[in-house]
Amino acid sequence: MILPAAGLVSLAVGRSPKVACLTGAAGVLLGGGVVLFQSLRVLISGVPERLRLEWAVPFGSANMEMDALSAVFALVIALVTMLAAVYGCGYLQADAGRKNLGVSWFFFNLLAASMLTVVLARNGVLFLVSWELMSLSSFFLVTRDDDKESVRRAGWIYLVAMHLGTAFLMALFLLLGKNAGSLDFDQFSTAAAPSGVLFVLAVIGFGTKAGFMPMHVWLPEAHPAAPSHVSAVMSGVMIKTGIYGLLRMLTILGPPPAWWGWTFLAIGTVSGILGVLYALSQHDLKRLLAYSSVENIGIIAMGLGVGCLGISHGNPAMAALGLTGCLLHVVNHSVFKSLLFLGAGSVLHAAGTGELDRLGGLSKHMPVTSATFLVGAAAISGLPPLNGFLGEFLIYLGAVGGLGSQPQDTPAWPLMCVLVVGGLALIGGLAAACFTSAFGIAFLGEPRTDEAARAHEAGATMRWPMIVLAGLCVLIGLTAPLWLSVLEPAVAAIIPNHLREAATASTSQAVAPLTGVVLGSGILLGLVGLLVYVRRKLLAGRCVERSVTWGCGYAAPTPRMQYTASSFTRPLTFLFRLFLRPRDEIHPPRGLFPTDARLHTAAPDLFRRRVYEPAFLGMAWMASRLRWLQQGRIQVYVLYIALTILALLIWKLG
Repeated sequence: MILPAAGLVSLAVGRSPKVACLTGAAGVLLGGGVVLFQSLRVLISGVPERLRLEWAVPFGSANMEMDALSAVFALVIALVTMLAAVYGCGYLQADAGRKNLGVSWFFFNLLAASMLTVVLARNGVLFLVSWELMSLSSFFLVTRDDDKESVRRAGWIYLVAMHLGTAFLMALFLLLGKNAGSLDFDQFSTAAAPSGVLFVLAVIGFGTKAGFMPMHVWLPEAHPAAPSHVSAVMSGVMIKTGIYGLLRMLTILGPPPAWWGWTFLAIGTVSGILGVLYALSQHDLKRLLAYSSVENIGIIAMGLGVGCLGISHGNPAMAALGLTGCLLHVVNHSVFKSLLFLGAGSVLHAAGTGELDRLGGLSKHMPVTSATFLVGAAAISGLPPLNGFLGEFLIYLGAVGGLGSQPQDTPAWPLMCVLVVGGLALIGGLAAACFTSAFGIAFLGEPRTDEAARAHEAGATMRWPMIVLAGLCVLIGLTAPLWLSVLEPAVAAIIPNHLREAATASTSQAVAPLTGVVLGSGILLGLVGLLVYVRRKLLAGRCVERSVTWGCGYAAPTPRMQYTASSFTRPLTFLFRLFLRPRDEIHPPRGLFPTDARLHTAAPDLFRRRVYEPAFLGMAWMASRLRWLQQGRIQVYVLYIALTILALLIWKLG
């Protein structure tokens, strides 16, 4: 109750920006702190916390429970929303005289409360109400700057996608609760429909929120439109509620057949590779990060697929390592992706633009933002000893472990395991190229515009959340073996009883290689620190001068001579042009003394251009043909209602 109450108070005092910010952020910090403590308590003790309140709503009660699986997601939700709230206090000050900040804080608190309720709910009605509140509150946050046409379009795309996903979830819960007459999770039954049908409904409903391809089209539209601290929450934790829903359904639908695992692997591989390819071709920093979220959701889905295959084929090593890697990447992505979005927000706040080709040289003016963004970029590229490496490493181990236990009925098993490893390797390499480009173009070199040259470091309330998240990227990476035991209760809640003991032993065997990686990384960091110390000692007392780099005799370079985001990534986007279908708009120089030349490259999302836009245009055309039904007279509308009720009565009585 702390979060919505603080949101209401912020709404009431919205005319005073400072009071609204303090009230909203304090509510998130207080409520998030309570959830953080409770989540750690459940994970350490292994004892779930339950709350059940009777209510008059049909099909069950207000039934909530925090078990180990819920605690993992509640932990990251609380952590990210708390840091984003502190960041938002500084980020929103620029709009203090232009907009009512109380409205923003009300919906931010409502979003945090609804996400937490989603992962705690054990009743279908409570779950769907919270799910819808989460979608609506984030919609109003996304459309905060609704004076821009692009923001309005992004908001409507997001709202339509979320409601389509909710429709599939409603069908899923109604089928699960049909025989029991209750929508309490512990009363669910799979007898009303084949398990395959229920699985498909879950994948579409939850996968839309998670951002699986091809249901991802809302994500690269909504994330750039939202304020940056909201983007950090949406990408860092909100889309993970879709992953939570799929994991929770595995505990309800029973042991997964093999084709569920192959489905997750296929979705994950496609989402991971295409997500990072589209990220490579973006010119806007926040849009690049949005497509990168699709990539990382793909990695999480691959871990989920490996775990499901391990369960279906009775391979405890694959099951444990795949699901542990899945959950660990959920935690890690929440940390480094939130950090990157907050860094992008600082860039946007300081330079007034997130377009990469209008930035450059920001590291000179924004050293803290530059350093923390570099940590996030290295983490998302999967480089040890940072946290982004851990989940992918465990998924690697799970897939390689499957090579030694080929099922007799699956002759292509080794090939599929190799494809998983190859897919992860390709995703990792492309991600490294993508974020080398993003960091290099934005923070290195010379400023490309006056705005970039005048950029300034963010305030303390914006810097410290980034510093904390960057520190967590390092800390989680250096304490890698510890996280296997932390996540063990959550993994055990998904794995069937007959595999749990062997799965625990398999997880323990992964401690040794992780410890080796941590020790090697620690030694490397120690050597780097030693070299820095020796260098400072050697240069102490000496005169150190700085000069420009030798420029081959050319003394007047300009920012236009630097690589752009397009030129840096051009070899890769050209290599994968079959999938990206890039568009080049070239205006070459003409005449003896040309004054103008332009080159613009773009890679429009094929799913949106070839699938969704034609479908929605067709729906709009059909709707226009039915416009004659809108008579504009209340009597006609009452007649429509009466006829509908009459038809329903005849159908029911018949």
